Amino acid sequence: MGGSKNFLKYNVRECTLFVLVIVLAILVNIRSGGLFLTGRNIGDVFTDASILLIVAIGMMSTIITGGIDLSVGSTMALSAMSACIVLRGNLDTPPVLIVLIAVAAGFLAGLFNGFLVAWLGIIPIIATIGTMNIYRGITHLLSDGSWILQQDMSAGFMAISTGNLLGINNMVWIAAAVVLASWYFMNYSRTGRQFYALGNSMEAAKISGIPTRRVLLLTYGLTGAAAGLSGILFVCKFAAAQGETATGYELNVIAACVLGGVSIAGGVGKVPGVVLGAVLLAMLNNALPLMRVSPFWQQALRGAIILISILINALIARRAAKKALERRAFAS
Repeated sequence: MGGSKNFLKYNVRECTLFVLVIVLAILVNIRSGGLFLTGRNIGDVFTDASILLIVAIGMMSTIITGGIDLSVGSTMALSAMSACIVLRGNLDTPPVLIVLIAVAAGFLAGLFNGFLVAWLGIIPIIATIGTMNIYRGITHLLSDGSWILQQDMSAGFMAISTGNLLGINNMVWIAAAVVLASWYFMNYSRTGRQFYALGNSMEAAKISGIPTRRVLLLTYGLTGAAAGLSGILFVCKFAAAQGETATGYELNVIAACVLGGVSIAGGVGKVPGVVLGAVLLAMLNNALPLMRVSPFWQQALRGAIILISILINALIARRAAKKALERRAFAS
């Protein structure tokens, strides 16, 4: 009985989001005349969600430690451009190596963010606003203002986004692997638990012997690596790399995290919640055009739905916390 109460207490946001996703899917399908819940369209939703989800999980780890990374969109562009420049000059390069180059570039960019925050003591939002512009500028310099298009990419590389396994797009499988690895890391590894410790109290973490600087460096590095992976998948899906790739994408990433129950204050967040947050955002991006909503209203409606879902989750979580306090008071 106690175990079920704890489950409800700590999973209220995920349960609420899951119900919201199901209800929204049914309503959109009715409103669109059955166009939403088709195999092809659902596949498109999950493919789009995969790109967002990977970088959102990376962002989650940073936010949990009490930080934030506003440079993820620029990191996506820089990583993808670096890898695609290599690909353009060497079309026989194995696709796996191209992906690894993007991930490595993102990891290095993330490490620089971590250095600014952990060693130089710069506030995360200030540090990453600066690197957001730096990385975007470097991307433009690398591209020299030109685009890298599908004809500059190999068929093997493009197969990452067009191919499938067991009828499921390759990018969905990649995202699923990242989700499983992240879930295990955050829940069962010592370092994952240290992320939460830093977010709950940096001073307490230092006193307990946690190497806070190294942990912060790692979390920003992981966020950068996730952005690098998402960036190369983004370019692969849309068959174009250019200086403005993923501009503003960091807002979608933060929205997915907040929707999924990641606290901006740090110390709170779960991988399943971020998965649902990313899926919900992908559904909104797909559903509004299907319902023939004017482009002028789409952004406003998307923001309103996000705000309403966050308010509902906050009210439910507050009610659950109040009931828990009442139970403890009664027990004492």
